[in-house]
Amino acid sequence: MPGNANPLSDGARRALFLALALSLSIFFALAAAGCGSDDSSGDSTTDSTAPAATTVDSDNNDFDAATIYRNAVPGVISVRSIFGDINSEPLNASAATGSGFIVSDDGEIVTNAHVITDGEGEDRKVADEIYVEFTAGDVVPAEVIGFDPFADVGLLKVDTDGLDIKPLKLADSDKVVVGEPIAVIGSPFGENQSLSTGVVSQTDRSVRSLTSFQIEGAIQTDAPINPGNSGGPMIDGNGEVIGISQQIKGSSGASDGVGFGVPSNAITRSIDQLRETGEPRYAYIGVSTQALYPQLAEKLGIKAENGALVANVIEDGPAGKAGIRGGEDELTFQGQAYTAGGDVIVSVDGEEVQGAEDLGRIIGGLEPGQTIKLGIVRDGDQESVDVTLSDRPTGNLDG
Repeated sequence: MPGNANPLSDGARRALFLALALSLSIFFALAAAGCGSDDSSGDSTTDSTAPAATTVDSDNNDFDAATIYRNAVPGVISVRSIFGDINSEPLNASAATGSGFIVSDDGEIVTNAHVITDGEGEDRKVADEIYVEFTAGDVVPAEVIGFDPFADVGLLKVDTDGLDIKPLKLADSDKVVVGEPIAVIGSPFGENQSLSTGVVSQTDRSVRSLTSFQIEGAIQTDAPINPGNSGGPMIDGNGEVIGISQQIKGSSGASDGVGFGVPSNAITRSIDQLRETGEPRYAYIGVSTQALYPQLAEKLGIKAENGALVANVIEDGPAGKAGIRGGEDELTFQGQAYTAGGDVIVSVDGEEVQGAEDLGRIIGGLEPGQTIKLGIVRDGDQESVDVTLSDRPTGNLDG
């Protein structure tokens, strides 16, 4: 998933400059992961009296995509980000586009951080100019309240004077279940307010963020997501946002039916922090781990069937300072490479760790400065180790 805005060719830069001077809407597709292929079709008309097609969601309720779209689309916007000085140095400027949605009557808008920022690690910077386009056609400048590279969430704010503001409600993503139908609204390839539908293919996925850390609890869907959908809402049968479209996975460069969204609970935590301080804070333990399962445990002679097998430990990180040990033995088992010989983390403050993803999810929900009790298996014995968590770094570190 590229976090940078796509550079423009000389011809495209000149076109952008002329278009902006004429106040035309020009969009440059920013892929959440790779480029997409075009899918064009001719004009069509529909019979407004025909009944809307419905499916049944996981609660045995009708999922009416037309009604969901009609109610939600006023709260969905398109985002245009300009990097560089388009007026004095148009040939050195670049642009990125994406989607977003309104979350408050005060004009707060959520989008992806990668839509409104450029750069790597601590050098990631916000765009020089950001404009948002509403369903009614209004295009206004937006202020950046803050961005969270760990969750790939950006929080914008616009002056609401003269605008029709329709906030969308964030749902509890912990209640999302596999198989429930969802609607995705965004601007794929610059086609504003486009609707696609599908189902939740899986929950609790780990996907890439804009740092070396993963986004835990991501929602996977088969609803088509393409460049330009980034930052747009994923909506459940109740018309509430369960996530934001963040990236796609595939080899074709277009949607292959494997898309991912940042879960709404992660969004809520992120924007709460951005509202308060303008910056996110996440806990950091400083280890990289691999999932332990019964057959691997038997192979390694470990007296635990599940847990997080510690492969590496950051020397000056919280776990390293507490004496947690990484592995030194490299082996291949069932076609996978493992680093063995280190501690196995089996619980955090009494909460069971089934695998490596559980450890990341649990630590991600805690606060820097908090002291936790890790239950570990070391040399066949059960032990308990106190670890004081620190602030998660944005640099390229493991753990």
